[in-house]
Amino acid sequence: MSLAYRANADFAKLNHPMRVPLSAEIHSRPFLHLQAPESLTHFALYLQQDQPSRLNHRASQHQILEQLCLHYGVATPHPQARYFFHDFGRFRLKWECHTEFATYTFVEPGEPGLDCRASFERMPLQHVPQEWLAGLNGKIIVAAHVLLCKDDSSDDSFAEGIRDLFQGKSLVGSSTGGNAEVWTDFLIQPDGFSRFVVRDQRLREFQPGRLVGRLLEIETYRMMALLGLPQAEATQPDLSSIENELATLTATLVNDAGNEDQDLLARITGLAARVEKISVNNGYRFAASQAYFNLVQARITELREIRIEGTPTLAEFMGRRLAPAMNTCTSVAQRQEALAKRIARSNDLLRTRVGIEQEQQNRRILQSLDARAAQQLRMQQAVEGLSVAAISYYTLGLVGYVGKALKAGSVPVNPDLVTGIAVPLVIGAVWLGLRRLHHQLSGSAKH
Repeated sequence: MSLAYRANADFAKLNHPMRVPLSAEIHSRPFLHLQAPESLTHFALYLQQDQPSRLNHRASQHQILEQLCLHYGVATPHPQARYFFHDFGRFRLKWECHTEFATYTFVEPGEPGLDCRASFERMPLQHVPQEWLAGLNGKIIVAAHVLLCKDDSSDDSFAEGIRDLFQGKSLVGSSTGGNAEVWTDFLIQPDGFSRFVVRDQRLREFQPGRLVGRLLEIETYRMMALLGLPQAEATQPDLSSIENELATLTATLVNDAGNEDQDLLARITGLAARVEKISVNNGYRFAASQAYFNLVQARITELREIRIEGTPTLAEFMGRRLAPAMNTCTSVAQRQEALAKRIARSNDLLRTRVGIEQEQQNRRILQSLDARAAQQLRMQQAVEGLSVAAISYYTLGLVGYVGKALKAGSVPVNPDLVTGIAVPLVIGAVWLGLRRLHHQLSGSAKH
């Protein structure tokens, strides 16, 4: 074993366990290597609504890819893989697995001299098994065709041909850094696909793949961002209902004298639970939509768009169409957060009032207990007086018997005189004894 090999082996032991995976992460999704002319078909499959677990989501996406690979007799990637590329002969496939969706990009070389204004009839989709496509029912969130080609015609002639190709009035296009032109209308055509045309003017070796990759990411992230809009629109009536009910409860809280506090508290707690449920249901979707929207804006910035006269750019189109939808999601998220805070304040106010009323009730109870204790004390003092008299009476009786016994024993003692002299002494002794006993019992109770 060479010294260099042993040194490298020893150095490898010093690596953090996640160093290699983390370093490979930034290289896990490389761009396709494209050279005009090329035609591409792109799918994005969304399974999150059926498989909430991320692990189940990835397993389901791998199962779909495995079915396609088995059809062509191709080895499937590792179950933990998130990227797959293979040349199937008639087409090349690039597969990527993301958190909520997986993308399939089919690439087929175009015929030499392919006109950018050619139709979208001949696309890699024709090589995809129909039974596999039929199994994707309800899972496709994005489907797009892309034509990458060169065209040496004049800009005006090319733009006119593009307008005829898309046959729409909402055409969007721009020049990307002066090296290529991008054209689309972001519409889903009758065949179920949106369409993009990329005109390669002076793109270098890896630039076509990066440009097409950014366009497909813009289309995919745009659709994923819009998933939050239906949820936001469906939430607004519920929020309006809760706001109206909260306004009614707040008015009742102001005008009510406190006779129905428990009922109000239960209703406000119910509103808080409803808002919390809405927030839990919408929280992830709204956060994901905002993240996808940020990615769309970042990818558009990377295009370095230059305006084509008379045609809106992709940034302008997204600013007019996508940004308002994202603002709706943001406003609904802020609205439900503000509503939760208002409910919390009303709840705190009602609980404060209930607490004050309970303190007043406790004060009245304590005052009643104090009065009862004073009354018991007076009764105890009266009982103690009677006890002193009773004990003294029986004690003096015993003293009288002792005096009589002494007289009978020829002791010169007057029993009546002895009893009379003993009266103040006995009463004082009994009273002091009871007081001392009372203090001892009081001290024991305090400890």
